[in-house]
Amino acid sequence: MIPSRFTVAVVLTMAGSLPAFAQDAAALKKDMIGQWELATTERSKTCVVTLKGDAAGQAFKLELEPACAAALPFTKDIAAWSIKGLGDIVRLQNAAGESVIDFTEVESGIFEGLRTNEGVYILQNLAAARSLAKSMDQMIGDWSMVRGNGQPICTLTLTNTDAGNDNFQVFLKGKCDPAVAAFNPTLWRLDHGQMLLMSAKGQTWQFEADDNAQWRKVPDTADPLIMLRGQ
Repeated sequence: MIPSRFTVAVVLTMAGSLPAFAQDAAALKKDMIGQWELATTERSKTCVVTLKGDAAGQAFKLELEPACAAALPFTKDIAAWSIKGLGDIVRLQNAAGESVIDFTEVESGIFEGLRTNEGVYILQNLAAARSLAKSMDQMIGDWSMVRGNGQPICTLTLTNTDAGNDNFQVFLKGKCDPAVAAFNPTLWRLDHGQMLLMSAKGQTWQFEADDNAQWRKVPDTADPLIMLRGQ
């Protein structure tokens, strides 16, 4: 039977796309070689994984730091890593080549994977993860909320007490300006370079850093709100 022009076109299209998939897989493999932090979403349990470019059968070698098995028990089954799908899945697999956990990129350099009945885990470049942890540590403590003229209107305490979904608890201290008291933030987190304060009613105030110690509420207004380290 002579192939139809449609069949030929489909075959040519598929053939033409294969090198692109291979190229994507090769690029992802190159990007993944190095040290990564495998962690729960709130980073209460972490593990350092070193992904290598050396072949291990149909996959590649890796190393897990000794503390991994205690922090994340499922890592005891991880023996190698590979690129799957259309070159867009990073698989941590067992000795038989079966998936222990598959990750897909959700942000640049941040991968997310799900284990049934356990939850979501994050795979992130180790240096970036430690930088984020340092930033978080620097945020913990008392903050003053002031008007643009420098008048203090409230004191807040940012804690590292996990409240789920990458959020942490925040508390108001003493008497606050009515607008802040009505907002009554209960949660906070860092998100894409912004400090987010969230109320139990689902409202969110966003602050962006002017410098290392000062955060200004956005969008800006004629009478801005500014967060300063406790004074």
